[in-house]
Amino acid sequence: MEYLIYTPVASLIFVFTIVTSIYAFNDHGLYGKFMLHPYSVYRRHKIYTLITSGLIHADWMHLIFNMITFFSFGFALEARIGSVPFAIIYFAGLILSDIPTIFKHKNDLWYNSLGASGAISAVLFSAILLDPFITMYIMPIPLPIWAIVFGPLYLIYCVYAAKQSGDNINHDAHFFGALTGLVVTVLIVPGVIPNFLAQIMAKIG
Repeated sequence: MEYLIYTPVASLIFVFTIVTSIYAFNDHGLYGKFMLHPYSVYRRHKIYTLITSGLIHADWMHLIFNMITFFSFGFALEARIGSVPFAIIYFAGLILSDIPTIFKHKNDLWYNSLGASGAISAVLFSAILLDPFITMYIMPIPLPIWAIVFGPLYLIYCVYAAKQSGDNINHDAHFFGALTGLVVTVLIVPGVIPNFLAQIMAKIG
C-alpha cells in the first residue's frame, strides 16, 4: 500500500506491465495488436503501438529482467523526483526510443518490436545521472562497479550489439531510451547538472 501512496506511477506501470505481459503469454493474438510494427507506424497506422508495445514481452526471461531493473531503480527515482517528472521520463523513453527503429525498419514488412526496455533504460540512466556512484553489476562480472562507469559501457555495448543484429533484441531502443532519460532528466529536474558535478568533484577530492 505504501508503494501506491508514495510511488503511484511506478506501482501502476509495474503491475500493469506484468499483468498485460502474462496475459499476452496466453493470448498470442494480443501480440499482433500491441507489438510495434515500424512499417505500419511509419505509414501512420497503429500509432498507439508506441505505447502498447511496452506493455508486452517476448517471454518470461524478458519480462523478469525488465521488471527487476524497473523495480530496482524506478520506485526510488519517482520517490526522489516526483510522480509527474517520473511519468514524463518513462513515457518519453518509451516513445522516443522507438522513433529511430521506426525509420530504420520503415520498409521491413516483417519486423516487429516489443518490450519496455527503452523506457526502463530511460529510468536507469536518469537514476545514474542523479546518483552516479551507486553500485551496479554487469553480468557475468561478479564485482560491483559505479553507475558512472556502467553507463558508458552500456551505451558502447548497445551500439556494438545493434550493428551485429544477431540476437533479435532491439538494442537501438536501449541506446536511445538511455539518451532520452539523460536529456529529459536534465530538462525537467532542477539542479541535475550541478548536483552531478558536485558528486564528481567530491569523489575526486
